[in-house]
Amino acid sequence: MKNNLVIKIASIIVSAAIMTSCAASANDSSPDTAAETAAEGFSPENISLSVSSDAVKSTGKTADFGNYSPDILFKAENQQNNPLITNIFCADPTSVEYNGRLYVFGTNDNQQYIEKGDSDNTYECIKSFVIISTDDMANWRYEGEINTAEIAPWIFASWAPSVVSRTEEDGLTHFYLYFSNSGAGVGVLTATDPTGPWSDPLGKPLISAGMKGLEGCPNPFDPGVCIDDDGVGWLSFGGGTASDGTKYMPGSARICRLGKDMISIDSEFSEIPAPYFFEASELNYIGGTYVYTYNSSWETRLEWDRTSGTEAPSACSMCYMTSKTPLDTDSWEYRNYYLKNPGELGMEYSNNHSHLEKFDGKYYLFFHTLILQKARGITKGFRSLCSYEAVVDEENVIIGRCSASPNGTAQIKNPDPYQVNQAENVYLTDCEYTDEDGIISVKCSGKNVIGVKGVDFSDGSEALAVKVKGKGSIELRIDSFSSGAAAVISFDCSDWTAVYENVNISDVHDIFFVMSGELDFDEWEFLK
Repeated sequence: MKNNLVIKIASIIVSAAIMTSCAASANDSSPDTAAETAAEGFSPENISLSVSSDAVKSTGKTADFGNYSPDILFKAENQQNNPLITNIFCADPTSVEYNGRLYVFGTNDNQQYIEKGDSDNTYECIKSFVIISTDDMANWRYEGEINTAEIAPWIFASWAPSVVSRTEEDGLTHFYLYFSNSGAGVGVLTATDPTGPWSDPLGKPLISAGMKGLEGCPNPFDPGVCIDDDGVGWLSFGGGTASDGTKYMPGSARICRLGKDMISIDSEFSEIPAPYFFEASELNYIGGTYVYTYNSSWETRLEWDRTSGTEAPSACSMCYMTSKTPLDTDSWEYRNYYLKNPGELGMEYSNNHSHLEKFDGKYYLFFHTLILQKARGITKGFRSLCSYEAVVDEENVIIGRCSASPNGTAQIKNPDPYQVNQAENVYLTDCEYTDEDGIISVKCSGKNVIGVKGVDFSDGSEALAVKVKGKGSIELRIDSFSSGAAAVISFDCSDWTAVYENVNISDVHDIFFVMSGELDFDEWEFLK
């Protein structure tokens, strides 16, 4: 979280010292800032960006972007909201709400891509999680990574997180993140903020293959967690086939009750009799009912008990079961499947993993597909986070059929351009990030773009201010990446500086910040 200190600029006359820090672009003389500002009726004392210097009027020199057209623009061109982020491969989503924002965590496929991008994604290099958040379901803010290898150096790898929160006796909200230690078990991390810092309270796995009671679960991974109305935590997991299992009933899905501390086991391990079970266990608690979701196998459906009135799930689809008494194996009822494999829904075939979350009164299904790697012309199995609005009958605990559509979920609110906005809160981008002392910003090396969806300029605008450092230009484009520049901000700054340019906008628009040069971009705001 960033502390934005409101600066009150005492003078609009830029001193010689400031001009040294943020010099005018080459071959362009410095404007008479005071005269221009007075003539245009704009007073920079309203700029709220957290910088250590006065605001500086941009030289407004247009950059040469040439034929730059990043492949991530397919989102804007097709008016779609999937994938959630366009610059990081990420999978196996889970989420938790905190202070009006939804925080989504995922397996960091990008780590494998960076280290082994020329080969198939085999996951062994992945030892971190990606965190993004939203309050509008269209623009997503990069919140950093959880470096699991550093926090829990005993791990083999870290995949498939599942997160939950609970207010504890100290009055703080505590977050508990369970994750796969490769296919060998489950670890747990804790924090009092979804962005961390995270710690390893056990210094070892919570669950490991070979533990007493897990003889029929060769791969106790892919955890799913929920907390019921009594504040009791429950953990599901599993994978592989039990020694007495079959293709129809592999017999390896498990559930247990967590201890009051959420980092211990407080029951026996009970089987969930999940037909065609494969992996991707998750738990929800809806209306007094425990809802277990899982990914079915690729096996041909040669056996099925149709007396229940449900059809056999399609290959590698997401299914769900329900129970009132989760430790009673016989109490679990198979209900149906709710998400086919993306390959059956007009997208690419891949493995399947989903998470169901209620946010702002609606249910959303988070899952992954290969949509981003396809756009980049990659065929190695690097996955991307997606979402779809789910229909859940809470009274009867029925999950409606969902689709892995590129359209994704509708935007539920519009960003406020008149407050300080983080440059990493985006609808699309091809930028990388920098993280200096917990301050995350986007980095441009050459040419990059940021797109922000559905910004509400109902009160109009008089100027755009950006917090930047480095040398380069930022063009503001409205509604389309290919539109002409509505404003150009050019700068040469050795330290974080607020630079502004006049621009008039009204109504609701998508906006694009097109960057050129070597620069870091941290914050932006529009002035009424």
